[in-house]
Amino acid sequence: MPQMIFVNLPVTDLPKSKAFYEAVGAVNNPAFTDDTAACMVVAEGSIHVMLLTHEKWATFTSKAIPDAHTTAQVLLCVSADSRDAVDGQVDKAVKAGGKADPTPTQDFGFMYGRSFEDPDGHIWEVMWMDPAAIPAGEPAEAAA
Repeated sequence: MPQMIFVNLPVTDLPKSKAFYEAVGAVNNPAFTDDTAACMVVAEGSIHVMLLTHEKWATFTSKAIPDAHTTAQVLLCVSADSRDAVDGQVDKAVKAGGKADPTPTQDFGFMYGRSFEDPDGHIWEVMWMDPAAIPAGEPAEAAA
C-alpha cells in the first residue's frame, strides 16, 4: 500500500467547511464522515483532509486551537498540472468563500504558485513547476 497523508484541520462549521472543500475539488468519503468529522479526499489514494469539529479535535490533543486567521503554524502545499490550473484552483476557492493570495504569489518562470485561505484561515498553496527546467541530477530545492 502506498504511503498516504491525512491532514487534520480543526473547523468551526463542519457543513460549511465540507462544502468549501467539495467546491475546490475534494470528494467526501462518507465511510469516515459523521457529525463531528468529514474525510475529504484531495488526491485518491494519497492525500486526505480530515475536517474536525473543535470538540472532536480536543479528543486528539489538549493543545489549544490557534485562530488560523491571525496565526500560522503550517502552510499546506499541493501541486498543479499548469499555471492555469494554479489560478483555477485559487478562483474556485474564492468562489467558495475562501480568500485569495494570503501569501505572496511566486513566479520564477519555471515555477509558479499562489495560495488561498479556507473559511477557518488555513492556508493552502498551489504550485506548478516545469520539471524540464530542473537541471538533471539537481534536487528541486536547489533549483528554486
